[in-house]
Amino acid sequence: MDYVETSSGKWELTIGLEIHAQIISNSKLFSSASTKFGSAPNENVSFVDAALPGVLPVINSFCVDQAIKTGLGLNGRINFVSFFDRKNYFYPDLPQGYQISQYKHPIVSGGYVEIETDGGGQRKINLERIHIEQDAGKSIHDQSATKSFIDLNRAGIALMEIVTKPDMHSAEEVSVFLRKLRSILRYLGTCDGNMDEGSMRADLNISLHRPETELGTRAEIKNVNSIKFLAAAVAFETARQIEILESGGKVDQETRLFDSTTGETRPMRSKEDAQDYRYFPEPDLPPLVLDPARIEAIRRTIPELPDDKARRLQLEYDLPHYDATIIASEIEMANFYEDALKHSGSNDKNTAKMLSNWLLGDLFSLLNKHGKSITESNVSTQNLAELIMLIKTDVISGKIAKDVLEAVWESGKSPSDIVEEKGWRQITSSDEIEAIILKVLEEHMDKVAEYKSGKEKLFGFFIGQAMQKTHGKANPQLLNSVLRKLITKGV
Repeated sequence: MDYVETSSGKWELTIGLEIHAQIISNSKLFSSASTKFGSAPNENVSFVDAALPGVLPVINSFCVDQAIKTGLGLNGRINFVSFFDRKNYFYPDLPQGYQISQYKHPIVSGGYVEIETDGGGQRKINLERIHIEQDAGKSIHDQSATKSFIDLNRAGIALMEIVTKPDMHSAEEVSVFLRKLRSILRYLGTCDGNMDEGSMRADLNISLHRPETELGTRAEIKNVNSIKFLAAAVAFETARQIEILESGGKVDQETRLFDSTTGETRPMRSKEDAQDYRYFPEPDLPPLVLDPARIEAIRRTIPELPDDKARRLQLEYDLPHYDATIIASEIEMANFYEDALKHSGSNDKNTAKMLSNWLLGDLFSLLNKHGKSITESNVSTQNLAELIMLIKTDVISGKIAKDVLEAVWESGKSPSDIVEEKGWRQITSSDEIEAIILKVLEEHMDKVAEYKSGKEKLFGFFIGQAMQKTHGKANPQLLNSVLRKLITKGV
């Protein structure tokens, strides 16, 4: 356990998260309105979403299946019977004046996510529950000095609220956990995890207490929409609460907002307890009763998840733990890697490692340089595989391959075509390389004499001179071997 240490002693930081994950579905939780992001304001609003009199909610069965799939993927227990409740609060962007949610009887209980600790070990972040609820609309305050606007496109979209136990104790753990959770949801295909679009956002519950004492009063920071901002919110709130406690004050139980411009949290309202929401059973929806066969059918659709994929990559291809974990962390990255391996036509461990090196090294560098994701790569899986095979078959050297990769990125041509156009084929003729080395040695007889008198570091000088004459096209191993033979027997 890491503690926050101050001049007055140690503090234990305790953090729980409530993650709102938008369910991938074409229509909303209780209506047929579209969930398309980026539509014109109030374009995707049904009578149900607008809460017009006389309309009734109808559960979207696909959204229920998505929640079941998420619960199974997160090691939770699917409850055969769950209930919907009305959670009452009054915001302009909540037309009903209540949110249809689940309170005491959620669709999923328990579960956990395994995260990797700093020391390379694993530990579980336990989940309290996962429940289904509808989202509210959006209030817009920055388009007029005197008016606020309401966009109800988001109202009624299906959310999964994933509630953790207070199992995290640092900003680093929060960041690692949320990245892992996001990765799993994207593998499952139940949430796209696009935090910048608001389809995944988190509430932080943070408290501090002395070791071996009861948990402190928590403050909640609402709707943080990036992992970077979550870490910043933890840092600020930790310092704020310590300052209050060490000066003899009490932390208020309240809801706060994180200001990403200043990096500070500020009060929003006093924190509600469950009774403040006046929960009661949703009268317009029956209990949600699940057939065990339905759950088992969904269980069979669970794909290979990140940890299992990383383990398989290590076992099958002998990839280092780091490589396998990075590749498996994003489904698009994993798919790119395995598709490239398939196109290489080789499943040997050497090819697998070379692909990993080039993907995580030079191709990553190009992606970062151009601000692109792996799905936007100018280098296809076929082209990366072809590049690896050109290196393996000694058509080009690793050094030339870097130039080829850049040319593929810029032109979209295949590596083979670029090698032929540029004349970049590796020189693999012993006779040709021997002639070049003899020329280098004859031009630098003084250096040859120095080498023979004990200055063995000059070997690299001769290699460099030969590479210059071949424009980097000489096979490095053959060049090394021929040079050593010639310089040893004398020129």
